[in-house]
Amino acid sequence: SLSSVAYATQEILLVLSAGGLAYLTLASWVGVAVVVLLALVVASYRQVVHAYPGGGGSYEVVARNLGRNASLVVAAALMVDYVMTVAVSVAAGIDNLVSAVPALYPHRVVVNILVVVLLSAVNLRGVRESGRAFAVPTYLFVVGLGVTIVVGLAQTAVGYPPVADSAGYGIRPTEFDLTGLALVFLLLRAFSSGCTALTGVEAISNGVPAFRRPKDVNAGRTMLIMGVLAIGLFSGVTALALISHVHIAEDPCDLIGFRGDCHTEGQRTVIAQLAAAVFGSGSPMFYVVQAGAILILVLAANTAFNGFPMLSSLLAQRRYLPRQLHTRGDRLVHSNGIILLGLIAVLLLAVFEGSVTRLIQLYILGVFTSFTLSQIGMVRHWNAELRETDDQARRRRIHRARAINALGACMTAVVLAVVLVTKFDHGAWLVVIAVPALFALMRGIHRHYVEVRRELEPELDGMTLPSRVHAVVLVSTLHKPTLRALSFARANRPDTLTALTVNVDDGDTRVLQGEWERRDIHVPLKVVESPYREITRPVLDYVKRIRRSSPRDLVCVYIPEYVVGHWWENLLHNQSSLRLTWRLRFEPGVMVVSVPWQLHSSRGRELDRPRSGPGRLRRGFVPPSG
Repeated sequence: SLSSVAYATQEILLVLSAGGLAYLTLASWVGVAVVVLLALVVASYRQVVHAYPGGGGSYEVVARNLGRNASLVVAAALMVDYVMTVAVSVAAGIDNLVSAVPALYPHRVVVNILVVVLLSAVNLRGVRESGRAFAVPTYLFVVGLGVTIVVGLAQTAVGYPPVADSAGYGIRPTEFDLTGLALVFLLLRAFSSGCTALTGVEAISNGVPAFRRPKDVNAGRTMLIMGVLAIGLFSGVTALALISHVHIAEDPCDLIGFRGDCHTEGQRTVIAQLAAAVFGSGSPMFYVVQAGAILILVLAANTAFNGFPMLSSLLAQRRYLPRQLHTRGDRLVHSNGIILLGLIAVLLLAVFEGSVTRLIQLYILGVFTSFTLSQIGMVRHWNAELRETDDQARRRRIHRARAINALGACMTAVVLAVVLVTKFDHGAWLVVIAVPALFALMRGIHRHYVEVRRELEPELDGMTLPSRVHAVVLVSTLHKPTLRALSFARANRPDTLTALTVNVDDGDTRVLQGEWERRDIHVPLKVVESPYREITRPVLDYVKRIRRSSPRDLVCVYIPEYVVGHWWENLLHNQSSLRLTWRLRFEPGVMVVSVPWQLHSSRGRELDRPRSGPGRLRRGFVPPSG
């Protein structure tokens, strides 16, 4: 959650700069409003931590108190949130990397995609998050940025305020004569952009079980510490940005006096400009601050690779998403969820060209949807608690907690409305479509699974046996695969056994009939005509005639197939059998049996050896010797 400090102030300044330099002074008031909201949301989620020490956060609260539909809305919002966490965090991290190494600016989209691919690969390998692995970059970021703020404010106090590289730039406004409602709308847009500082606040409530005992007390203390740090860093960055006169615009070409080609060179991030103003561009501390920002943003993205697969697995387990998202790969991770998250994040980064500002518009709408529903759920939770207790001291604590959550629900609902209105035409409409679409998709998937389960439920009188079994062996040429299929069909002792061939060439059919008689095969060979030289339709018609004459009988169709060792050989064989198999599967009372014949190319192929998954020895698995 601390990683959002790296870009929240920058987003406020970017919105205000649309009106020109004069409006940047309003950033302090916008920052105060964001700080008040951040403190309130932290206080609200501390109540969630104490009420639900089993974890689960917003989804668990809403599922228990507001019902299935509301919980699916939260689940859809959280899934969008996880995807945007990856895209925004990686894009912001690469922006800070480009600020330190400007030569990478033309390649930033490719670098963004490579980072997401790397994160996906690392998580597919089963690397687990570690407290120590996260601690070092987090402390580096907090200490580096904290020292920057303290030193910068100290320099200001002694009369030598830091001056940003962009202080001399003018800003070409894109909006004019902002008064009255237009000015209010600009402030609301800046406020909604600054609310990105709240993203990630709910993370601790999701992971309460990971804390030491007493879990809820330690998690609550951690959330308080996190809130204080986030407020301190955000306030310090905003104040120092105004003191050092950081000027930034969404399009560098709107900066008057910008040094360099605005079409091929980007601006430094606010964090980079502050570090350069306080310590000097290229100084060791400048690179320390940038390294801390890059690492914590990349690790914030990595957190989503744990949260998204777990949430999608939980939803898949409850039949709201495809079952494939619940299964684990050979590294004991939810591989399909990781791959899906990585693909969507790569697509977003490519479409939006790695722009944090453009991606932010899609971000916070889902965040505040889950915030609002979670706080409403907590109010209902406390109402239920009040009905079950008569202890006056406990009732006073519940009343206080309910008041905090009620105020939090009202404030986050207002912010949700503000974000929706101010960001809608800037890209938030995509989330307005995505969340209901995900909700409808999950409801549809659940309905499908329920209907399939009901349809497959065994009847009380058990399964009805077929009256007779008719075996049909498809024959194109009399060769070893055909003879194997005939032998296998005969071994199953059907009531009738017929070899079936389709006459697409009179000469080939006569040769087959002659070979059949010469070998004295004791299975009748049935020839069906095909005036249009088609194979699939005559076979289907023959099978349907058997079914119409005896509806209670079972027809078993045996299809000889080649097993090849190279992918390109599949293009040369088995195409007719694949089409037939696909069509026959839709016929009731028909079974399709594939009879494989391994060609020499398949025998030379090395079989895949089972690999030991991580943790098998720990669970007591001992591989057999020899």
